[in-house]
Amino acid sequence: MFLGIEIGGTKLQLGVGPGDGQTFAELVRLDVDIARGGAGIREQIAAVGPELVAKHGVKRVGYGFGGPVFGARGLVQTSHQVRGWDQFPLVEWTEQQLGVPTRLGNDCDVAALAEATYGAGRDVQTVFYVTVGTGIGGGLVIRRQIHGTDRPAAAEIGHLRPGIGATTTHSTVESVAAGPVISERVQSWLMGRGHGAVSPPVISARVQRWLIEFADEQQVNRDADELLSQVDGHVEALTTKHLSAAAIRGNVLARKSYDEATTMLGWAIAQVITLIAPDIVVVGGGVSLAGDDVFFNPLREAVDRYSFPALRKACPVVPAALGESVVVHGALALAAAE
Repeated sequence: MFLGIEIGGTKLQLGVGPGDGQTFAELVRLDVDIARGGAGIREQIAAVGPELVAKHGVKRVGYGFGGPVFGARGLVQTSHQVRGWDQFPLVEWTEQQLGVPTRLGNDCDVAALAEATYGAGRDVQTVFYVTVGTGIGGGLVIRRQIHGTDRPAAAEIGHLRPGIGATTTHSTVESVAAGPVISERVQSWLMGRGHGAVSPPVISARVQRWLIEFADEQQVNRDADELLSQVDGHVEALTTKHLSAAAIRGNVLARKSYDEATTMLGWAIAQVITLIAPDIVVVGGGVSLAGDDVFFNPLREAVDRYSFPALRKACPVVPAALGESVVVHGALALAAAE
């Protein structure tokens, strides 16, 4: 048996299993208290981990950590959500606390490993995995091995700069296509129309032109009213979850914001395909759950539009298969690997 541990910004999961991508002998889910920082998370692991190791005869631990790591050194670089992780020797600490060999990976990298080993990429050799949620991450797995464990970072598709005009660290694919931005675009447009306090626009000039030129302004106004009714007129309360449901219903404002996101993400995936020609691209994360009509079909169209012609249609873009436990499955796969 192996122990897979997922450390995120809001949740901590510890799963024991054989590393087959299907079953857990036991799965413990705990909330993260951000105020207590990394020390609080380590206290939770130290309280629960030894019992799981003893109870199930765990012979190795694998981590999926929510932030940049030096996997080959067993070192966490930092966490962007929780303080107290800078340059922390997590492998050494875990081996002292739990008494078993330990391996460390970034959460997106081990999710990629899980999808490549057990999920949507199990029948091919080279898998590029993308997760689209609060942020956008990537992982590259070649012959069931995570690429870049000896590098400070690798496969960070969300941090691609879209064009030579993107000269700041904030001008990234993530800044256009991540989940929160999908709602921020619509919030900004609604505020500009007089709903709520006016704020600096984050909506692109392309979408602004589309809204101005839209043939049926009554439809735009109706759809704006529909969105506002979902949040009792409080524009700032409008979330990407609201917009996902609205886009599925055909709301033009929600659909256009998703179009901005899928166009940018499709451009980024096309650059990955051009550079490394993976056998498959697997896309997961909460934003992808909007489905084919709103998310995957427009995404595939954008990938085709921007791909190198010789590779067009050569790399399918498919949904992830392992659901919300993918990081724990990946941590187990990391632990189980010979």
